[in-house]
Amino acid sequence: MKETKHQFTPGKKITTMVPFSRCLFSFVLLVFLVRWCDGALIEKKVHLRIINDLGNGSDLNLHCKSKDDDLGVHVLAPHQFFEFSFRPNFWVTTLYFCRFWWGDESHWFDIYVERRDVGRCNKKCWWTVAAVGPCLLDARVQRYTLCENWKDQQPEGSSQVATGNDIARMYNDTKHLEGNEKEGNDIIIY
Repeated sequence: MKETKHQFTPGKKITTMVPFSRCLFSFVLLVFLVRWCDGALIEKKVHLRIINDLGNGSDLNLHCKSKDDDLGVHVLAPHQFFEFSFRPNFWVTTLYFCRFWWGDESHWFDIYVERRDVGRCNKKCWWTVAAVGPCLLDARVQRYTLCENWKDQQPEGSSQVATGNDIARMYNDTKHLEGNEKEGNDIIIY
């Protein structure tokens, strides 16, 4: 067996310095592996749908945007929908916001906030828009029960209840909770 001799000065500690680039690479690799193991490395597309549920034959005008994308102005006849798809970003900060207007009314709402919606609608985010505000499809019960306030005002007859990241609308009248049974028009979920 060959013996190796090392020279060192007694009383001095032997230290090895790890270059910063190696630490940075290790950190990035760790984040990459955690996201990959979580199944979120390549984000799946979110399919977002907005349905006109204003009633009374009113057309719904909408203009949706993100920081990077302007989806343009669209006009929806009653019960028509506008749909788009996107991949949420790696940093969990994806945001889409929309302005809605009809008649003398004009409102805006954050239609997709990744931190708020990732557990509520996952990859299928379908909203109905009524005069009192938007309601999100609750996939567990297949009904539009997750209703929100417009960002620019609090509707009459509502009360504010904290839901974590946002404020939800609470009504005693179930027609506002489901958002799809006005005038006997049902929205069918496939």
